Amino acid sequence: MTNPSGAERLTTTSARVEHLAAMHAAALSAGSSRAVEKQHAKGKLTARERIDLLLDPGSFVELDAFARHLFSGFGMEANRPLGDGVITGYGTVDGRTVCVFSQDFTVFGGALGATFGQKIVKIMDLAARIGCPIVGINDSGGARIQEGVAALAAYAEIGIRNARLSGVVPQISMILGPCAGGAVYSPAITDFVVMARDTAHMFVTGPEVVYAATGERTTFDELGGAEANAINGNAHYVAADEPEAFEWVRSLLSFLPSNNVDESMNIDTPQSLEPTDVDRGLDVLMPDSTNAAYDITQVVAAIADDEDYLEIAPDFARNMFCGFVRIEGRSVGVVANRPSYLAGILDINASEKAARFVHFCDAFNLPVLTLVDVPGYLPGLDQERAGIIRRGSKLPFVYSEATVPLVTVVIRKAYGGGYAVMGSKHLGADLNFAWPTSEFAVMGGEGAITVLYRDELREAEQNGTLAAIRAKLLDEYRESFSSPYVAAERGYIDAVIQPSTTRAHVTRALRTLRGKVIEMPAKKHGNIPL
Repeated sequence: MTNPSGAERLTTTSARVEHLAAMHAAALSAGSSRAVEKQHAKGKLTARERIDLLLDPGSFVELDAFARHLFSGFGMEANRPLGDGVITGYGTVDGRTVCVFSQDFTVFGGALGATFGQKIVKIMDLAARIGCPIVGINDSGGARIQEGVAALAAYAEIGIRNARLSGVVPQISMILGPCAGGAVYSPAITDFVVMARDTAHMFVTGPEVVYAATGERTTFDELGGAEANAINGNAHYVAADEPEAFEWVRSLLSFLPSNNVDESMNIDTPQSLEPTDVDRGLDVLMPDSTNAAYDITQVVAAIADDEDYLEIAPDFARNMFCGFVRIEGRSVGVVANRPSYLAGILDINASEKAARFVHFCDAFNLPVLTLVDVPGYLPGLDQERAGIIRRGSKLPFVYSEATVPLVTVVIRKAYGGGYAVMGSKHLGADLNFAWPTSEFAVMGGEGAITVLYRDELREAEQNGTLAAIRAKLLDEYRESFSSPYVAAERGYIDAVIQPSTTRAHVTRALRTLRGKVIEMPAKKHGNIPL
């Protein structure tokens, strides 16, 4: 067989065809068998095995398989594997086109060089031209030291495309091995980040550099393991292993359009709006005590087709639920307070989590359903010092800026600033509903009557009638000030609805709002409080 390096002269057609086959074989086995064994021993798949898990069988078309680096020195001229350590191309997921790159740790430890970077840039540019999602599979030792500034330039070339593609096509990053230094900024810009629990790490600087700079001792897992990144919001999902990670990404893609003007997913599957047993379960879901917890995902599931939903970032800011559902076959983003964790209160993390999710949904024309049970913003010195004023204001900013259909259902509490920023009509929500268990107020009844009736309560305490008087005043306050019917009188709520009819009301609302058109003032872009 002719040497795949092409060193021998190829003079016949058969020799050239044979040479091409040899080149393909060399590209398919760019990493040594020993490197592949080491990869498997770590519980990691190879770059090609990962692509096979992501894409529909037989759909992958590889590009730039014969690309090689052009550098000399440090022995590089003698080691020029085909593909240069990253596999790029396109294929389909459930029949829809997706562009993909997969970093190959068996070649140069997945280190990024100029050619490696240009291959990624090229596939990103193709995704932009054809309007399809791009999935990046990251498993890299970082920049290729031998290539110096050219490797750093490649990171910047990738980063600028991440920014320019933001809001144009969905971008998903999978972290399945090390990802450090300049390599982390590209995934951070993308829309969703998925990590494998035991094998993935992501940090700006590793433990040794941290110790040298600060004297702090830490481990890879503490610093940048999957759980650590999930808790701080860098990762949107932590998978038990790589197959589960790809299963989750395929599920995520099923909820997303291919680009910001794609209408192909809007195929209606009309549902019967007659109450089901699941719907009727909402009539008894809410506890009598306003401070008792319940599971907000029961409401989400009741509204969704087939009770199916996909939660985003479940380990970050758990007091806020964000996720996707289908309603009559169409994807809808759901934002909801989670009363079973910190009473569903708004803090910095919850505000930023919901804000970015709403921002994504608006960019890709996905309606937003907001389920409200919020006691307000979290008070405290730590929150104030960390900038809750600035960072908490991101949430009302993105709701105000959104032009997609906005439907809100107030389940229970809508107190203080939380009422205003959680998809209220005053921020542009189109249709707002409330359960009869809902309360609208500047603050909760207990706190309010303590302020409003201080003298009466003091006198009752002296007379030994405090409990009875407090209960009476609380009932009066709720009826006169925080009742949903007071909000309905002012037009802030379009209807007070029976909980079991929530799915029907939301479905009809979204049907009605499909033709929504709103014109925003002409401007280059807003200045969100970052």
